[in-house]
Amino acid sequence: MLYAVVDIETTGGHASANGITEVAINIHDENQVVESFTTLINPKQAVPVYITALTGIDDAMLADAPTFQDVALQIYQLLNDKIFVAHNVNFDYSFLKHHLAAFGYDLNCKKLCTVRLSRKLIPGKSSYSLGKLCSALQIPIQNRHRAAGDADATSILFNLLLENDHEGVIAEMLKKASKEQVLPPHLDKASILRLPNQPGVYYFKDNKGKIVYVGKAKDLKKRVISHFTGNKPNKQRQDFLRTIHHVDFVVCGTELMALILEANEIKRLWPENNRAMKRYEHKYDLYVFEDQNGYLRLAIDKHKKNNKSLQSFNSLLEGYHFLNQLIEKYQLCAKLCYLQKTATKCTAHENGQCFGACSGIETVSVYNKRLNHALDEIQNLQPSFALVDEGRKEEEFSCLVIEKGKFYGMGYFTDKTYLSDGLAPIKNDLSVYQSNSYILNLILNHAEQFPQKLYKL
Repeated sequence: MLYAVVDIETTGGHASANGITEVAINIHDENQVVESFTTLINPKQAVPVYITALTGIDDAMLADAPTFQDVALQIYQLLNDKIFVAHNVNFDYSFLKHHLAAFGYDLNCKKLCTVRLSRKLIPGKSSYSLGKLCSALQIPIQNRHRAAGDADATSILFNLLLENDHEGVIAEMLKKASKEQVLPPHLDKASILRLPNQPGVYYFKDNKGKIVYVGKAKDLKKRVISHFTGNKPNKQRQDFLRTIHHVDFVVCGTELMALILEANEIKRLWPENNRAMKRYEHKYDLYVFEDQNGYLRLAIDKHKKNNKSLQSFNSLLEGYHFLNQLIEKYQLCAKLCYLQKTATKCTAHENGQCFGACSGIETVSVYNKRLNHALDEIQNLQPSFALVDEGRKEEEFSCLVIEKGKFYGMGYFTDKTYLSDGLAPIKNDLSVYQSNSYILNLILNHAEQFPQKLYKL
């Protein structure tokens, strides 16, 4: 079995926008290095000052170096059919796979990460960075942060790992079913093995235990592993993978419950990598208030986090359409509902559809009574029901409750008769969650799709 021990230097941290400045490859036959290759590469872009400070490689050194296209075939032939070994292997592999693909070479190697291997075979070290690990193990590094020097040190480290592998750890990691080679370097495989094949919510944490991403899953183990498959070269993915040190999880009875918990957890924790869900929020609400003359007034306005609303809408047009229906049905004043902003009395009054509240003709008590009828209808239109579904284990049931058009909460029970006396007796046994139109629509759509799960309250 042949291994390719690889190290590269680059102009930046992700392959999609950065070039390779140096490559070193040592072919290892499980006993020793039998072939070596190293070259500088002209990336056809400027080398940043901080990279030069780290590696010593500058634009002048690369001016006459071959381009990656010039050496792509040679690099591919060295790597193809070998096991790709590197310290933090997914970084080096993602760069080489991306740049080889640009010239028609499809790199598909099994991978081994010497960071992960070192954690397993040489446990207890304070740091597993290449420099500190080599220092602790008295492995010499010549030309630190240069590809050949780091590749040579990694080759010596790999020898040591082979010698310490008395229980077949390397062979186990190389099995296709292992998935270990795709994991981020700091994430322990045991964290993956303990994940169940059940619905739930998972939390990625950094080295300080801070939650950096929250996700939901129909199958927790499969979904978490899917984050690490493939070799996307963009900066966001590479930075994300480097931050993951731990994964925790909460099992849910159903995928719907996982979706709801995920939405609430993202709002509660605000993880830096949950960009899409952070942006979600309904945009407009229907509010009621009393003006200085005592008239109750309805208004569609932008969503305000701490203001109590009667109804929520995803667009201003949707809100206006709903309000116009109320105005027509209950003969409300368009001007008092802010749908007509002229200084004169409303056109509906001129057409006989408004009784003159806008001009003081209709009294406060009469107008407010009619508007309160409209508010009662809004409330009566709001559904109250429970969805009863599978629990987290065989003898358990789950329950999600909608009360007057708002998501109230969810929980688990072992007795299916718990709803026989209505909602009140079980409310204390439910976990209460925030409601928004996203969650409400999830539940309403599910209830429409699966009416057999519906229990009207």
